[in-house]
This record gives sequence, structure tokens and C-alpha cells, in this order.
Amino acid sequence: MARNNPLGLGRDIAIDLGTANTLIYVRGLGVVLNEPSVVAIDVNDGRPVAVGIEAKRMMGRTPGHIRAVRPMKDGVIADFEVCEKMLRYFIQKVHPSRWSKPRMVVCVPSGITGVEQRAVQDAAEFAGARKPVFIIEEPMAAAIGADLPVHEPSGNMIVDIGGGTTEVAVISLGGIVSSLSVRVAGDELDEAVANFIRKEFSLAIGDRTAEEIKVQMGSAWPLAEEFGAEVRGRDLITGLPRSVELTTEIIRAAIADPVAAIVDAVKTTLDRTPPELAADIMHSGITVTGGGALLMGLDRRLASETGMPINIARDPLYSVVLGSGRALENIDALRGVLAVGGDE
Repeated sequence: MARNNPLGLGRDIAIDLGTANTLIYVRGLGVVLNEPSVVAIDVNDGRPVAVGIEAKRMMGRTPGHIRAVRPMKDGVIADFEVCEKMLRYFIQKVHPSRWSKPRMVVCVPSGITGVEQRAVQDAAEFAGARKPVFIIEEPMAAAIGADLPVHEPSGNMIVDIGGGTTEVAVISLGGIVSSLSVRVAGDELDEAVANFIRKEFSLAIGDRTAEEIKVQMGSAWPLAEEFGAEVRGRDLITGLPRSVELTTEIIRAAIADPVAAIVDAVKTTLDRTPPELAADIMHSGITVTGGGALLMGLDRRLASETGMPINIARDPLYSVVLGSGRALENIDALRGVLAVGGDE
């Protein structure tokens, strides 16, 4: 099939429309796009100058007439027009035919309101999706993508730590039994790093630098070997460039509050779980996915706080889009986990 149709024309697609990154799965081809959810806009005429990787490179480095915008905030659309332009660009990149309207599955956080869900469906339709647009909740998609037996009568616990939201859910018999969506995730960790360095060292750093520090030095549990690194920024007192030496212990202290909020969300969801399912989770463990799963020592912190075995998904960054893609491939079998938006 794929040999006769190398570009996937007319194929259905699944989208993980994330706060930090957008991933697209094309039916029969797998994951074909993974780019930052960033658009660089010319403020004079509202025209997108760059989208995705190119736009992210411009963050913090743009002249006055260009603004780098992240249209998603806390897992939902913050700027509808920019989001629609971004989606249209990504869809055309993987689906060059203007005339075909692909069937589409889009992933949303479990705590999303009806209005926010409608905005996602409308953006997908305006960007070229065929009606109806199917919606799948993030924790369900992450569980399917992490190969959890979601249709069996046993408790499966998934923790998906993305850019804007952390989704915690207990799934059994193809449905979400208890869930919690908190708007504390990767972005809050970045913010905590930048605020801590500003407060403790009187040094201003950009969003990209804060993210790099979190990725390279962030941890949720003491490391066997702690290490340090030099970080450059702008001195808030003199206004001149300056560098400071940071250690992994300092960054652990900086992100302590958001990490504690994520751990509390897991404990709260466990507390609401029926006893039989809690016993299943004690046996099978908690599966962690999303970019936050890569935070050093997070598994040990969760194991220490919950007393449960912790499993990091094999492909934590791709679990949600792979799960959405599987729902797309088996749309009839998995129709129970999909919500339908729009009109037939």
C-alpha cells in the first residue's frame, strides 16, 4: 500500500497537538512529523514567517516586527488563529494534496472543557480535516501507545507529563475510571528554573536556556554523581552579560515545587482508585510517559512516595501519538475511546 502511495495522499492522520511539540501519525506510515508548537508571526500583516523547528530557533532572537508565538498553553488553544495556521502548515507538509480531506484523530487533555474541545475540533476542520473530527483523551492515547492492556478488566495507571499538563489516569475495560489533569508540567519546570536563577543570582535567562538547563541538569531525586555547569545570562543589576556556576542540587531545589505538585497528582488519583484496581496497580506498576518521564530520578521519587513499581514507557515522547495512531488504524474496534465532534 505505502509503496504505491509514498506521500500518504488521502490517508487518515492522528495528531498529538501538544503545548511543546506537535506530532503527526499518518495511517500506514507511522510518525512522520515531530516539530515544536511554535509560529513566528510578522506583526505587520499577521503572516507566518516560520513554523515549527525554524520558528523555535527564532525564540528570544527576533527583531521588533517578528513575534515567536506558542499557540498552545496548558494543553489547550491559547491563540486560535495562529493554531489553525500552524495546523494547516503541518498537515500540508505531510499531506501535500489540497483536495483530499483526511479523516483525523486529535488528542486532548482529559481535563479539557467542552468549549476548549470544540476549539480543537474547529481548528482541525479549518486546517483541512474531514468531518467529523475524532477526539481521544491524552491518558487513554498514552496508555494505548505504551502497550498497556486497556481493554482488560484490570487496573492500569498512566502518568503522562507533557509540556502544559500532567495527565494521571486509571484505566480499566477500555474506560477511564479515575483521572486528574493538572496544569503543571514541563513549562512550569522551565519557569521555575528561570525564576529561581533570577531570584537567587540576579541573572535573567531566556526560555530556551531554562529548558536546556532542565533537560541537562534537572532531577527529582539525589543523583549518584552530582555535577555542575556554567550558565550565561544578563545581569539584572548591571544589564551586562554574566555567567554563574550551577549544580544539579541547585536545579533540584529550583524545580522542587512543580515536581511535588506532579507527585501529589499521582497520590491523589491513587487515593480515588477503587481498592481492587489499586491492588492491580500494586502488581503491574505505574507507567510514566511524556517528556517529563525523562527527568532524572523521577521514577525513584515516585516509587519512594507511592510505594508502587514505576515503569518508564519505551518511547515516552511518542506514546501519545502512537496511541492516537493505533486508535486511527483500528477505528472501529477502538470507537469506544473516541469522542466525535462536528457533523457527519
